[in-house]
Amino acid sequence: MCGILAVLGCSDDSQAKRVRVLELSRRLKHRGPDWSGLYQHGDCYLAHQRLAIIDPASGDQPLYNENQAIVVTVNGEIYNHEELRKSLPNHKFRTGSDCDVIAHLYEEHGENFVDMLDGMFSFVLLDTRDDSFIVARDAIGITSLYIGWGLDGSVWISSELKGLNDDCEHFESFPPGHMYSSKEGGFRRWYNPPWFSEAIPSAPYDPLVLRRAFESAVIKRLMTDVPFGVLLSGGLDSSLVASITARHLAGTKAAKQWGAQLHSFCVGLEGSPDLKAAKEVADYLGTVHHEFHFTVQDGIDAIEDVIYHIETYDVTTIRASTPMFLMSRKIKSLGVKMVISGEGSDEIFGGYLYFHKAPNKEEFHRETCRKIKALHQYDCLRANKSTSAWGLEARVPFLDKEFIKVAMDIDPEWKMIKPERGRIEKWVLRRAFDDEEQPYLPKHILYRQKEQFSDGVGYSWIDGLKAHASQHVTDKMMLNASHIFPHNTPTTKEAYYYRMIFERFFPQNSARLTVPGGASVACSTAKAVEWDSAWSNNLDPSGRAALGVHLSAYDQKLTTVSAANVPTKIIDNMPRIMEVTAP
Repeated sequence: MCGILAVLGCSDDSQAKRVRVLELSRRLKHRGPDWSGLYQHGDCYLAHQRLAIIDPASGDQPLYNENQAIVVTVNGEIYNHEELRKSLPNHKFRTGSDCDVIAHLYEEHGENFVDMLDGMFSFVLLDTRDDSFIVARDAIGITSLYIGWGLDGSVWISSELKGLNDDCEHFESFPPGHMYSSKEGGFRRWYNPPWFSEAIPSAPYDPLVLRRAFESAVIKRLMTDVPFGVLLSGGLDSSLVASITARHLAGTKAAKQWGAQLHSFCVGLEGSPDLKAAKEVADYLGTVHHEFHFTVQDGIDAIEDVIYHIETYDVTTIRASTPMFLMSRKIKSLGVKMVISGEGSDEIFGGYLYFHKAPNKEEFHRETCRKIKALHQYDCLRANKSTSAWGLEARVPFLDKEFIKVAMDIDPEWKMIKPERGRIEKWVLRRAFDDEEQPYLPKHILYRQKEQFSDGVGYSWIDGLKAHASQHVTDKMMLNASHIFPHNTPTTKEAYYYRMIFERFFPQNSARLTVPGGASVACSTAKAVEWDSAWSNNLDPSGRAALGVHLSAYDQKLTTVSAANVPTKIIDNMPRIMEVTAP
């Protein structure tokens, strides 16, 4: 992942302004430690911090068309760039970068080319012929992006809040699947799939079609000129990614450069469920497996750094980001610059445990649509920024545009969780890869119960966070929470603790408005809390809050105990291992 910053139409072309843009761009250097670039055209500035994945030698940015009239700064990967190059026979490309096609596509098609891009991306394109510009973000919001406005009439674009929060009067998250055009003076949605309207699909379930679509999504993400690996928690999603990657790596350009044996990475507290399951999958697939341990105290010590980089005060995002943040540093230290990860599956297939309580297929489908639309505020934000903090890129094949189309076209009756028929969560995905002749995974891994990342790294991680927060946030502080934080008022001591840290780094009102709020149980949307009356008294994002569903659910009799009664001693060496067998 790279870092981009653009300041457009600021009515200031002075050296002092250039120095300020460079200063702000340096705040994004962790995202792109390999090279920096800045282009200035009058009072428009395009800055770039590069993480070199494709064509490391010559792909520095900003990028240009032949006569340099069109300038682009990009964060992302365009997986179909070779196909797009062939569609532009009259153009000469200056580099081998996958992003080099963007300026030339604009020359050919004007502003209506964005849907032709297959990949994850955020970019700013400046047309110096008329000083117009466009900004676009990928369909789901895999890459992070923010937009701000200055009192001088300027428009600001940044990969992270910290690039613009001190210089804009107002700023907000740039909406996924949208573009901003200076000619139109506003946003326009370029991504318009059938599922976006939340209409109920009716296509029959075909396991082989789903399997081929996901294999294709994984294979196209093997495009790399640098060492890479897979994140492997031992759960269904990451294990499928690892299995497909291991199966198809041989014969690829990446294998010729870096070897055909796949590297896998896992993080957890000593003895955690994820470590045990990941080791078993790695042995089965024959990967070179790297297991990283952390203690509860290691995680607590990193919380401030995590909130600074992740730029949120959302409880579940911080819980899950911290282990990923720690693991990313270890992975980067091994010389790896790109990893493939399993985010997005639970949103598409209704994999969170609360989906057990979906009342009908219509509500089930609408909830998956709501979850996908919100991914950029949660799991995409976590995966992008936890890794980018250390100059590591994460690719997410479940959020491939074509795969989402195939998966979201399936009649949701097939996705419904029906234990009496042997259908656990994500049954349609499990069934698609349940191959007796050439197994992708052992049966009990293929049918392992869902573990949210913050749970799977070790249950005592969340318990320890709650205990730590209770030592720093008093009952008296909680009584005044609604006055101190009237927007998204924290309702737990853990949430209050994170909010204090966030506000210290990002004190602007616009910053706090970028973080979502509302009731949630086991990562549900507020709407889905209505599915079970018991959940309203147990609002916690952990999967264990899905009472009556999770095999290690919170004791229902203890759900009303206040955080003040949590023991202050942190115990991080008592993992609760669970075994799950196939139905």
